[in-house]
Amino acid sequence: MANNKTPKELTFWDHLDELRVLLFRVFGALLILAVGYFIAMPYLFEYVILAPTHNDFVFYRFLRWIGESLHLSGDFFTQEFNVQLININLAAPFFIHISTAFWMAVVTAVPYLFFEIWRFINPALYDNERKGVRKSLGLGTLFFFMGVCVGYFLVYPLTLRFLASYQLSPDIANQISLNSYIDNFMMLVLCMGLAFELPLLTWFLSLLGIINKSFLRKYRRHAAVVIVFVAAIITPTGDPFTLTAVSLPLYLLYELSILMITDKIKEEDDEESTEVIKEL
Repeated sequence: MANNKTPKELTFWDHLDELRVLLFRVFGALLILAVGYFIAMPYLFEYVILAPTHNDFVFYRFLRWIGESLHLSGDFFTQEFNVQLININLAAPFFIHISTAFWMAVVTAVPYLFFEIWRFINPALYDNERKGVRKSLGLGTLFFFMGVCVGYFLVYPLTLRFLASYQLSPDIANQISLNSYIDNFMMLVLCMGLAFELPLLTWFLSLLGIINKSFLRKYRRHAAVVIVFVAAIITPTGDPFTLTAVSLPLYLLYELSILMITDKIKEEDDEESTEVIKEL
């Protein structure tokens, strides 16, 4: 910190100044990453973003391998899939080039963003709080990228393959625009990344006293129903394999959320018991 005052002596305006500096650093990091992605975008577009449109995408090959190994003849495991995108907007490629570079910068800057959040709140934490917050931010970063990977390698390919091959009538040919593809790609990948932040969110809510372990355990069955419902919306294929592949990780995150929460009532009882033993 540029200010010579201790964290406890900082005024409201000092905190605002620290926040302003933090925002400038985050914006600078995003700008640098966005410029780098903008330069590398032709390669990234061909081999990363458009990869789910090709039949040799790793997840499609995996499905075909399952079909061959288990001798399954259904279209879900044997379908040959390719999508040819079209562009109907003259300026769309240029603006998509810029926006995609920016959103990829946002995704990859999450660890740095959490680090800046840690630096900002660290002086205000007690020693016994620092370990828990640092652990939670680290796990939050890990879970976010796990969610992004699940969205990219599983959820979006399944959704794309279903929607691209869905037809109201044989007389209506599906032609997918570049804008539509990118919008759905970014939405699903980012949504899955955010969905995997559930343990971190529940941990913060438990610190605020809004929820606790007993609450999450009590509504475990309700949560399972909601998770399956959300998975059905995200992946509208409707087959059991897809629902299981999407809903199972989300439910495991719910169970992990229960494990991460410390029951304050139990802690208080333990502390009271310890004090009684000491007095004796």
